[in-house]
Amino acid sequence: MIKVTKINIPELPTEKPRRLYVYLPRGYNRSEKRYPVLYMFDGHNVFYDSHATYGKSWGMKQYLEKSGEQIILAAVECNPEGNRRLNEYAPWSFKAGRLGFIEAQGRQTMEWFVNVLKPMIDSGYLTLPDRDHTMIAGSSMGGIMALWAAVEYNGVFSRAAALSPSLWLEPRRMAEAIRRRDLSGTRVYLDMGGGEAEGDGRLITTMFETAKRLANSGAEAAARVVPGALHNEAAWEKRIPVFFDYLMGRNC
Repeated sequence: MIKVTKINIPELPTEKPRRLYVYLPRGYNRSEKRYPVLYMFDGHNVFYDSHATYGKSWGMKQYLEKSGEQIILAAVECNPEGNRRLNEYAPWSFKAGRLGFIEAQGRQTMEWFVNVLKPMIDSGYLTLPDRDHTMIAGSSMGGIMALWAAVEYNGVFSRAAALSPSLWLEPRRMAEAIRRRDLSGTRVYLDMGGGEAEGDGRLITTMFETAKRLANSGAEAAARVVPGALHNEAAWEKRIPVFFDYLMGRNC
């Protein structure tokens, strides 16, 4: 079952309310069992093709229903106006070619996730609210945010999946953020499609270097190149079982 509601984020205003999606697992209404929670970015692309930016979602609804994963998933729509998604999903400000200067609002985004969204989900649903049962995931700019959240908000999130993360964004600052943290008890999944890096292996090199840094700071980290995979929802959908198994500790 998926509940879709409209919400406003005063710190990150939009002209129209954005959608919050909450998936409740099979059997949720028939017991008092409590569940781990996975938070995801780009919620409009997670469940429904009809809501997805390019007409293809991750297909997460089909995966969760077929697999019977016992988890609550909360996914928030990004700011759809102009290039504001880049602002909201940027831990650090940067220049984006013809788009110009992108002022980072990643901190505001994560402060809202941690101080507003998570308490809302924990009070409204049967969650396991502790760090060990709280996860976060995303792709592309959402991927870099998921990675950064696991590092910078490590007291909240113990596990993260960063699919095709935008590791070109301030790699030195990400490296420093990882270096100064004790990430013991943290599990991070990273991947990249081989088709994304054709002609430029630096993204893949950076991914493996990032995984090594995470491990040096105490985290369990997995980095994977998916042969031929491109940068889109159809490619990320195929990786759902892999990253779920890793986050849940089923393929250590």
